[in-house]
Amino acid sequence: MSWFLSYKINLYFYTLMLLLFILINTFLVMDILLFFLIFESSVIPLFLLIAIWGSRSRKIYASYLLLSYTLLGSVFLLIIILYLYINIGTTSYISFIYYNFFNNIQIIIFISCFIGFGIKIPLIPFHIWLPEAHVESPTTGSVILAGLILKLGLYAIIKFLFFLFNNIQKDVIYNIILISYFGFLYATLVAYNQIDLKKIIAYSSVAHMNFSVLSLFSESIVGLIGLVYLMIGHAFTSSALFTSIGVIYDRYKTRLICYFQSLIFLMPILGIMFFIFIISNFAFPATFNFVGELLILIGIINFNSFLLILILLPMVVTMIYSLFLYSRIFFGPFNIIFIRYFSDVIRLEAFILLIYSFFIIFGGLFPMLIIYYL
Repeated sequence: MSWFLSYKINLYFYTLMLLLFILINTFLVMDILLFFLIFESSVIPLFLLIAIWGSRSRKIYASYLLLSYTLLGSVFLLIIILYLYINIGTTSYISFIYYNFFNNIQIIIFISCFIGFGIKIPLIPFHIWLPEAHVESPTTGSVILAGLILKLGLYAIIKFLFFLFNNIQKDVIYNIILISYFGFLYATLVAYNQIDLKKIIAYSSVAHMNFSVLSLFSESIVGLIGLVYLMIGHAFTSSALFTSIGVIYDRYKTRLICYFQSLIFLMPILGIMFFIFIISNFAFPATFNFVGELLILIGIINFNSFLLILILLPMVVTMIYSLFLYSRIFFGPFNIIFIRYFSDVIRLEAFILLIYSFFIIFGGLFPMLIIYYL
């Protein structure tokens, strides 16, 4: 956690402020080239967070893996931006909207941009960088990745592709849905077989992001509202889970699930709050994620009822590994190690987790107060 840092503290907060500046400007610019530069520059502070303040020896590998995949996506986006500038004479977003492309060119632009933005989401098979980045980054880096960075890819797809190439979407929509569904299923199955606490939540994030892309192209306004709602809910839920795991790691200096048992007796406050977060992760009623996933499922029913049946399998697997994770950590016979070394959350940690809990429950009980502003 940030308050336990003992080295390069000033540089740490300068890096966070730089990342905040980049994220704010990402949502403000109306020029495609500027958006690309700011969109891709978010990797710089993330690279520093992982490489300098990472928790394990593989942090350098994880930071370069993040950089490599981001540069791969940049190639596709940069080629399209150069093509637009050569043919339109400007990189203005408004000019991009009203320019009439040939059908074949639209397909190339759509696929290239979809790959470039999909790496940030991340879509399968471009997801390898995310679990490594989550595992090796400090808790703050994991929270920023799950809560903000992953949403940039979906935001870019909505802004540049979803409303501009409606005729092209009909040609590729089933391919995208197929890729997203198998990404959703694959990520849930992999999460079930992980032994690192952070990797379980990381693959859970990959699954939710692929599920979000699947709903984005379901051709339903209800599904689109559910997507935005799920993006907000996932930001709170995953950030809360990574924060909780960071609290556990600060106490025991390990994230391997085999070392944890009966923490509910030693850390009861964390146990109660972690339960709220974990049930929100598999969309239990009265939680934030439930409303988003329910709206998405309604949109998918209107699109293809058979697809709804297929989606139920990874959703059930998500519930199984989420409950298994909670049961394995907080219940079971005592481990003598935790009798000798334990402490519950401090006041600052409890306050942060309480904020997460409030928003997760509030979003589940009063969804219309949030949907009204979407």
